[in-house]
Amino acid sequence: MAERKNQEGGKKAAEPKEKPVAKKAAAKPKAEAKPKAAAKPKAAAKPKAAAKPKPKKQEAKPRPAAKPKAAEKAATPVPPTVRASARYVRVAPRKARLVADQIRGKGIEDARALLRFSPRGAAVDLAKLLDSAAANAEHNHDLVAEDLEVAEIQVNDGPTLRRFRPRARGSASRINKRTCHVSVALRPKDTVS
Repeated sequence: MAERKNQEGGKKAAEPKEKPVAKKAAAKPKAEAKPKAAAKPKAAAKPKAAAKPKPKKQEAKPRPAAKPKAAEKAATPVPPTVRASARYVRVAPRKARLVADQIRGKGIEDARALLRFSPRGAAVDLAKLLDSAAANAEHNHDLVAEDLEVAEIQVNDGPTLRRFRPRARGSASRINKRTCHVSVALRPKDTVS
């Protein structure tokens, strides 16, 4: 059995080597017999089109002179916006937003009064943050705290602390203790945004 396979295998291996040689020899006379390729004169061939130069990038044109109104605005000093932020406040952001929406756009004295008498727990943390921003305005920018208003206040989600409470039959349910990041910006009342 093994001898037959070797003999057959040897014959099959020898046959492919002979066939390609015969095809190559037959292909050469056909290529030489083409008269069309040799008949075309080189002078009659069309010259190749010259490569088009790439357009240069347009240079930046000088801008026209600024309008006088814009120059006047730039000349007047812009009052600073004073910022303060509190991170990882242990209040759910949804509950803190309810209080933040009440003081947005109010003067600082009105905002303090609203926070002082608010029944919500988030009001205590926001009152501390508002006092911190007012102190920043007085100390860093020499502004009077009573002349400021809440220009902007944002409450963003912080990380959630996950706790578990034992339940019936050895199971447990998750308790989410949410936190938030609060940022406030104060500006003088005269400015218009």
